[in-house]
Amino acid sequence: MTTHDLPIGRRIARLRARRRMTQQMLADRLGKSKSWVDKVERGVRALDRFTVIQDLAAVLRVDPVALLGRDALPSQAARAAVHGVDGVRAALARYDTALNGRQVRAAPPVGELGRRVRHAWLTYQHADYPQLLRMLPELLGDTQHAHAHTSGGGGGDGAPELLVQAYRIASSVLVKLGEGDLGWLAADRAMSVATGDPLLVAAATVPLGQALRLLDRPRPALSVTIAAAYRTAPRVWRDGPPRDLALRGTLLIHAALAAAGFGDECSARELVDQAAGIADEIGEGHDRHWTSFGPTAVELARVATAVELGAGGEAVVLHEKVVGADDWRRLPAEHRAAYLLDATRAYLRVGDPLAAGRALVDADRTAPAEVRLRPVARTLLTDLTRHGPVPADVARLATALGVG
Repeated sequence: MTTHDLPIGRRIARLRARRRMTQQMLADRLGKSKSWVDKVERGVRALDRFTVIQDLAAVLRVDPVALLGRDALPSQAARAAVHGVDGVRAALARYDTALNGRQVRAAPPVGELGRRVRHAWLTYQHADYPQLLRMLPELLGDTQHAHAHTSGGGGGDGAPELLVQAYRIASSVLVKLGEGDLGWLAADRAMSVATGDPLLVAAATVPLGQALRLLDRPRPALSVTIAAAYRTAPRVWRDGPPRDLALRGTLLIHAALAAAGFGDECSARELVDQAAGIADEIGEGHDRHWTSFGPTAVELARVATAVELGAGGEAVVLHEKVVGADDWRRLPAEHRAAYLLDATRAYLRVGDPLAAGRALVDADRTAPAEVRLRPVARTLLTDLTRHGPVPADVARLATALGVG
């Protein structure tokens, strides 16, 4: 087998060995941990940021195209998404409201902004990321402006919550597209606005944890999600409305994924079990905070946690149970498609490329942008094509994305 035919992790390992570098040496030059390098080389951790691939190529003294072949070339859809990300980046870099004060123009009505924020959330849940990226710059500007017009920026008319939600949406889609640093910035802005309100802080912490995990900082991600989850406890636990308990359960899930990210199996499983207890208590359908939390979401989290821990066999068994349940189809398209990428990883871990291909094609049918715009999906498709001939539907998807 030639280097070009190997999975990306094994290609990195082979190139590292040729440079007479240990895993620790490569980790030090990248600013990563040895465990991160080991997981990448074994295929346990997907390379979901092209900037990281560029850094690897620089350290290994190869061109990214030589490292990845045609897989380094972005598809037309991905190039279009880049322009959308640039628009959001520009919106986050503007400080008009802070510098010019409240006299520049009238703030949009909060009721109208609320409808626009709900529409943005629904667009996210349908995984229409190009449309969402087009909406976000104006939405961020208007929610910032409305917040500035409420009692010195801290009014009680709902503007702070709407701004937190706008930042959450921005951070969530940026993380999807592999823009960890920018996603972290948006989540940090949400945290600043939310200060003083435990529930708003908890809501802002969800994308913050996601961004930190994408940036390979699972320990800080665990710390902030655990702190936010337990900070909400006095207000929502037992006596709180189900929608607020759902937020706490979501934070526990993200804490579990963070713990799994650095191999703390005991904590990861315990945290998922705690989330399951909340889910069993409140059931499905309490989604005021746009978390999709419930018993089904917890079972999906068990699969994702098992994958992150490298327990591919366990993940496959759990996956085949959860997708047979009725409530599975009631989850948003974004949630289902993102989860199917985890299932793809699980099947690849157990050496079943045919099942992995089916899961990836199902993800594409469920929410095409989840596969065609996310770097992690592209990496998975690359690994699939390295296993040899693939079914026609996988081959068509690879051709559409320029992978092969």
